[in-house]
Amino acid sequence: MMEDIFNKKCLENALAENRTCESLNRTLGPIGLILLGIGAIIGAGIFVIAGVASVNTGPALIISFAIAAIICVLAALCYAEVSASIPIAGSLYTYAYMTMGEIWAWLMGWIMMAQYLIIAAVVAIGWSSYVVGFISSLGICLPAALMGPPGFNGGLINLPAVMVVLFLTLILLRGMTGSCQVNALMVFIKVGAVIFFILVGMTFINPLNYIPFAPFGLSGIALGVALVFFAYNGFDTVAQAAEETKDPGRSLPIGIIGSLGICALLYILVAVVMMGMVPFNLLNTASPIGFALQYVGAKWAFTILSIGAIAGLTSVTLVNLYTNSRTLFAISRDGLLPKIFSNVSSKSKVPVFSTLFIGIIATFFAGFFSLSNIFEIVNLVMLISFIVIAATVILLRKQEPQLERPFKCPFVPVLPVLLIIISILLILQLNLYVVGTFMIWVLVGVALYFILKKYRKNDQKEVI
Repeated sequence: MMEDIFNKKCLENALAENRTCESLNRTLGPIGLILLGIGAIIGAGIFVIAGVASVNTGPALIISFAIAAIICVLAALCYAEVSASIPIAGSLYTYAYMTMGEIWAWLMGWIMMAQYLIIAAVVAIGWSSYVVGFISSLGICLPAALMGPPGFNGGLINLPAVMVVLFLTLILLRGMTGSCQVNALMVFIKVGAVIFFILVGMTFINPLNYIPFAPFGLSGIALGVALVFFAYNGFDTVAQAAEETKDPGRSLPIGIIGSLGICALLYILVAVVMMGMVPFNLLNTASPIGFALQYVGAKWAFTILSIGAIAGLTSVTLVNLYTNSRTLFAISRDGLLPKIFSNVSSKSKVPVFSTLFIGIIATFFAGFFSLSNIFEIVNLVMLISFIVIAATVILLRKQEPQLERPFKCPFVPVLPVLLIIISILLILQLNLYVVGTFMIWVLVGVALYFILKKYRKNDQKEVI
C-alpha cells in the first residue's frame, strides 16, 4: 500500500478525462473570471483587517498593501502558467497530483477544503453582523437567541448566517451561469461602494494624519504585510474555474492577473484615503472604513457603505462555497473520495452532492460556531499554496518540457524560487499556536487518506 502513494496522475489521461461526460460546462470568459476573482478577493480583508493592521503600521499601511500585492503577483504569474496549461478542475490538488504524487495531492486538497470552508463560514458570520447592524439602524431588533452561536450573548443559532449560506448553496445548484450573474451583481455593488468611499473620503483627508508615516519602522511594515496578506486571498480561486472556462489558455491568465491587479489598486487607494482621514491609532476596529466616515461626520455615507460591505461578504461566501465544491469534485473523480461527489447534473452541469455537502457543513459552522485566529490560518494556507504552485511551475518545466503553455511565467526558475523563499520567511513569522493547529489538521488528513485507501483496496479485492 505504501509503494503507490507517490504515484502521479498522467497529464495526457487527465486532459482526456476533461473531455468526458464528467467534465463541467464551459461558460466563463475573461470578464466572468475577473468578476469571479474580485468576488473572492474584496471582502473581509479590506472591510475588517485594514483597521487591525493600521494600528501596527501607521500610515505605512499603504506600503504594506503594496508589498503584499507584489508577493501575490509572483504567485499569480505561476498560477497563470499552470492553469492555462492544465485547464482542469481541482487547482493545486490537480497540479500536485501530476507533479508530486497522490499523497501530496490529497493533502493539498484537504488543506484547500479547510481554507475555503473556514472562509465561507466565517465571512457568513461577518455578513450576519453587518446585516443585524443595518437592520438595527432601521429600528428592527432580532431576538438575541437568533443572532449568535450557543453560549455567545444568549444566542442559540446565528440564523442570518445560516440563511445566507443556504441561499447561496441553492444559487450554486442552479448552475454556473446563474451563480455568475449573482456574483457579478454583488461585485458591482461592492466595488461601487469602495470607489464611493475613496471619492467621499478624499474630501476629508488631513495631511497631518500621515505624520509620522512609519512610526513602527520596518518591523511594523513587515507585520502589516503579514496581516493584510489575508486581504488578497481569493485570486487563486479563478484557477478552480479552469474546467468551466472558454478558451482557458487566454482567459485564465487574464482572470487571475486582472482580478488581482484591480483589487490591489483599490486596496492601496483605500489605504491612502483612510489613513488620511483618521489618526491611525483610532482605527483598531472591525469596521475601519465605516468608522472613518463616522469620524469625519459623513454618517449619511456609512449606510451606503454598509450595503456595499454586505454585498462584498455575500460574494466572498458564494465564491468559496463554489471553489470547495469543485475541489471535492476533482478529488472524487480521481477515486480518492466516493464517486457520488463527482456526479454531475445533466441539466445544470453542477456536481450536486459536492455542492450540497459543502453547503450543509458551512451552514453548521456558520450557525453554531464563532471561530478565531481565522486570518492567520488562512494566511498560512495561502503561503503553503504559493510554495506548491511555485514548485509546480519548476517541476512541470522539467517533467513536461513539450507541454503547450499559452502563458509563460517569466524568469523561471528564479521567480518561483524567490516566491518559495519569501513564503517560508513569512510562515516563520506566524503564531506557533496557529501553526500547531494547522499541523493537527494535516495529521488528521493523513490518517483519513490511509483509512480511505484501505477501504478502496478492500473494495477492489471484493470485485476481483
